Amino acid sequence: MAKDTYFQKKTTLNAKGTLIDLSTPKVMGIINLTPDSFYSQSRKPQVTDALQQAEKMLADGAAFLDLGAYSSRPGAVDISAQEEIDRLLPAVEAIAQAFPEAIMSIDTFRASVADAAVKGGAHIINDISGGQLDEQMFETAARLQVPYILMHMRGTPTTMTQLTDYNDIFTDVFDYLQQKYAELKRLGVHDVVLDPGFGFAKKTEQSYELLNRMQDFDMLGLPVLVGVSRKRMIYHLTGGEAANALNGTTVINTIALTKGANILRVHDVKEAVEAVNIYQMLK
Repeated sequence: MAKDTYFQKKTTLNAKGTLIDLSTPKVMGIINLTPDSFYSQSRKPQVTDALQQAEKMLADGAAFLDLGAYSSRPGAVDISAQEEIDRLLPAVEAIAQAFPEAIMSIDTFRASVADAAVKGGAHIINDISGGQLDEQMFETAARLQVPYILMHMRGTPTTMTQLTDYNDIFTDVFDYLQQKYAELKRLGVHDVVLDPGFGFAKKTEQSYELLNRMQDFDMLGLPVLVGVSRKRMIYHLTGGEAANALNGTTVINTIALTKGANILRVHDVKEAVEAVNIYQMLK
């Protein structure tokens, strides 16, 4: 079954008329417009800093820029939707003006934030909650007709670390993504990317179990995004902290590529692009 559906896997995204081919894996660069993201070097709360980061990431080969203004790390300070918009929109508009070719993804679980960002020049919605934290999100994605990144998570960023009991981690995540995709498809969202949600409501061992079976998500016939960059699942094994987790990130990204990853979401674009280029030589 997996083999048959693999050949039907969708490998394109339509981002406001730009058709993106994901049969060759692409890299998504993270730009955090927050003062408290878990990896301190990724924090770019000033527009000028975000512009410089965007320029560097695009030069290093990023196909997407993923902008977020709400920290989803456990224990992060909650902010209002308006404050999230106020952090996000100036950077979105500045990047759209300075780099009109850039494809921007917006990391938010709020429909109002996604709506404002897309109207300000963004192209993709990246929702960590899979529509669970804002019941208007799926309808908003359908109305805006933009690609939607569907991630698995339980609870909220505050409660997710207590929600790690599964009957079978792969089956539970697969069934969740399948159900949510059916809802999105029914509403008319044409481009959906799956994200297993490594580290979100998952223990380290569970994240690696998902990684080990990642190729089986191809049974859903959709592109898959992998976001493991500098996460605890890496430095929990290797020691240190996020600042020391680049090598481990590259190792996991390479494994993910061999298992069918279409997008690598990373803090370090150059290293991820190199991993993709080396992997492509094997093909």
